[in-house]
Amino acid sequence: MSKRVLTTESGAPVADNQNSATAGVGGPLLLQDQHLLEKLARFNRERIPERVVHARGSGAYGYFEVTDDVTGFTKADFLSEVGRKTELFIRFSTVADSLGGADAVRDPRGFAVKFYTEEGNYDLVGNNTPVFFIKDPIKFPDFIHSQKRDPFTGKQEADNVWDFWAHAPEATHQITWLMGDRGIPASYRHMNGYGSHTYQWTNEAGEAFFVKYHFKTNQGVRSLSADQAAELVGKDANSHQTDLLQAIERGVNPSWTLYVQVMPAAEAAEYRFNPFDLTKVWPHADYPLQRVGRMVLDRNPDNVFAEVEQAAFSPNNFVPGIGPSPDKMLQGRLFAYADAHRYRLGVNHTQLPVNAPRATVADNYGRDGAHATRYGSRYDKNYEPNSYQGPAQTDAPLSAPLAIHGWTGAHAAPQHTKDDDFFQAGELYRLMSEEEKSRLIANIAGGLSQVSREDVIEKNLAHFAAADAEYGKRVEEAVRALRED
Repeated sequence: MSKRVLTTESGAPVADNQNSATAGVGGPLLLQDQHLLEKLARFNRERIPERVVHARGSGAYGYFEVTDDVTGFTKADFLSEVGRKTELFIRFSTVADSLGGADAVRDPRGFAVKFYTEEGNYDLVGNNTPVFFIKDPIKFPDFIHSQKRDPFTGKQEADNVWDFWAHAPEATHQITWLMGDRGIPASYRHMNGYGSHTYQWTNEAGEAFFVKYHFKTNQGVRSLSADQAAELVGKDANSHQTDLLQAIERGVNPSWTLYVQVMPAAEAAEYRFNPFDLTKVWPHADYPLQRVGRMVLDRNPDNVFAEVEQAAFSPNNFVPGIGPSPDKMLQGRLFAYADAHRYRLGVNHTQLPVNAPRATVADNYGRDGAHATRYGSRYDKNYEPNSYQGPAQTDAPLSAPLAIHGWTGAHAAPQHTKDDDFFQAGELYRLMSEEEKSRLIANIAGGLSQVSREDVIEKNLAHFAAADAEYGKRVEEAVRALRED
């Protein structure tokens, strides 16, 4: 193997990488030292803006294999045949903390999967919980501001966290998940993943179905108590990254089984609560889990920055047979995610290797911009329609069209019979064992008791009581006891 030669960015060989050029021995540096100037200037520009949310993450490559026939529900090509495998990339992440935050913290986890299908990339951008704190995207910036570092103290404040939740009764269900036993996963391998939102599948006959995705870990669900997590953070703040990296390097490839819940589109309007409400789950008794396939992770990225930090997932990256639903939070994310990547990575972020489609070539009339690497031939036009055999539309819809009705502008959503913010949180609480309830109460009281305003505490206590009278009473007693100490 020939010796590799160090070069400048323009490819010229570097004679000396240990000493800067000077005006004589011990003299001042020379502006003509191109290697020095280029090296320092590039170093100043190495960082890119971190994600506003989901900044701290880990990723891996793998594949998805279809195990069950779902062609009656969707015409998606990568799901069309039992045994078919599709390459994928997944990114796990925490939500609230910055890029340097610890892994083992009480926080939802991002669970984003990029399927490199034969018909283009399909991104399924979910979490490790089946619900979320809010159901309208207009509240999202305020929600995240309340959970991130306070502009004055520079740290996360219980007052801000619980004050927002006090004014968002719909968050009670997700709070019950987050403060429960699954609030701190033992590792990324030992947690479930969910699409969380409702999506639409369309079959070859044009029939539409609404679906929810469930990735069930085949390693078993394992979580940490607050004390175990604190100890682990002290030993290895990068614990989840370490675990995922080392497991795959050892050949212990983690896997998940994908299930879906399927609701015929015609049933949505008459369901007992809004099926597009992100703060609610569909009971399995109504829509049981149906197996689709399995996801296996078997390869670590070669470069974390290039492949994990620059990985860009967007919920509006659909393929034929899969589309959006009227879920308001999903509708907001269809814009926000892609826009965030254009800001962080540039308009040509889809040309980066981790984001580029594998089996197809992006062929459209987008042009130029920073870091553009994809160009057509000299005969290609940059407008459409044209007379020069440029790419043309297929005239085939990706999914069944969503019905558009009602009035534009701000208006109250139609009420279903079970459209309140608390009943599912109460049902979740009543499913718990006594030991699980006790830990849930302790976790909630530990944070809520630190809030300085009594009215904020009272609002939150009312939410838990509305979910379940015992639930509310026990949280109140625990909070009062801690505040009297």
